[in-house]
Amino acid sequence: MDKIVVEQSPEISISVVSHAQIQLIECLLHDIGQHCRASLIELILTLNLDEILPFAADDFVFPIKVIRNPIPLGFATNHNRAFTYATGRFFCVMNPDIRLNGDPFKALFTCLHDSKVGVAAPLILSTSGEIEDSARRFPTPLKIFCKAFGRCKGSDYLVIDNPIFPDWVGGMFMLFPRDVFKKIGGFDQRYFLYYEDVDLCARLRLKGYEVAVCPDAKVIHLARRSSHHSFKYLKWHLMSMMRFFCSSLFLKILWLRLTKTPMSKCKLEQ
Repeated sequence: MDKIVVEQSPEISISVVSHAQIQLIECLLHDIGQHCRASLIELILTLNLDEILPFAADDFVFPIKVIRNPIPLGFATNHNRAFTYATGRFFCVMNPDIRLNGDPFKALFTCLHDSKVGVAAPLILSTSGEIEDSARRFPTPLKIFCKAFGRCKGSDYLVIDNPIFPDWVGGMFMLFPRDVFKKIGGFDQRYFLYYEDVDLCARLRLKGYEVAVCPDAKVIHLARRSSHHSFKYLKWHLMSMMRFFCSSLFLKILWLRLTKTPMSKCKLEQ
């Protein structure tokens, strides 16, 4: 692992994983350097495909740690491994295809001042400025079936000026207090791609934590929707979906929903 020594303890450790996405990441790093100077940041960059960096790690105003995998690993494993190198009080999972027009962290920290919030996410915007459907209710087979046939359109939650507390948020940008991510055990590495965010948010909710979307924090997502165009990604998506629906975690959520029991009153055993 290539490493630059951090002189000050960082406030935020940002984990970004590349699968031949270095050009996107270079743009993201410039965005972070331009807009997030108010925070002490370290970036942990995981490379999965023997990629050559087109830039020097010391080109940026924040330190970078580089992890090189001999074979490609999944979303959950990559970010969990990055966490073992993280030293910040907050751990941020960020996709390469995120772009910043401002500093989202100040507003996210405001949401995380409430100790009941286990993860905070910004409002995700498309390149045209439309709000993406990144805050959702837990999926069910019926809802998936409904969406597949063009029904059940629209967002699950109404976006207002105040924070929203959805069932789960998309994994393209998630900010955790370090202790919470460690306590929950990180992402479930049995998922290779897709549904890691659903699973983790479900475990957080059953531990009594809230999931928050903070509308004052906004980022742009250059979404590729790979599972819509690639059989390989579609296969991973379907496999992850089935793993979640066959899990005891989903059955517990379904039971609580059917009995109308608040999740905060039914925590997983420590």
